[in-house]
Amino acid sequence: MLNDKSEILLLNGPKRGWEIPGGRVEEGESITSAVVRETKEETGVDIEIINFCGIFQNVKESYCSALFLAKPIGGECRTSLESYETGYFSIQEALDKVDWKSIKEQIEYCVNLKEPFVVEYNK
Repeated sequence: MLNDKSEILLLNGPKRGWEIPGGRVEEGESITSAVVRETKEETGVDIEIINFCGIFQNVKESYCSALFLAKPIGGECRTSLESYETGYFSIQEALDKVDWKSIKEQIEYCVNLKEPFVVEYNK
């Protein structure tokens, strides 16, 4: 999620440290509705999806992350049970804060590539 200053929204959570908002799709929920809901739950920010970016698949653990580009349309950054801190950061600041290699790669792919992508890792 990028704001009008091209800063990315991150949260500092208990499982992975600094990361982009995300979560699971609930039964009967569309993937885009899940993206909007999870971002609001974790960060307090209301978003509008702009574009589908691509998919990262952890093959070994049978886990897929669908990645979207979005913009803020309301709400304010706040913490939750899933986030100790939230905030907007320049792309470089965000990459410096994130420890997990796959999350860094997701950010880089989303901000640098113009075509949808599929990345398979941990094969």
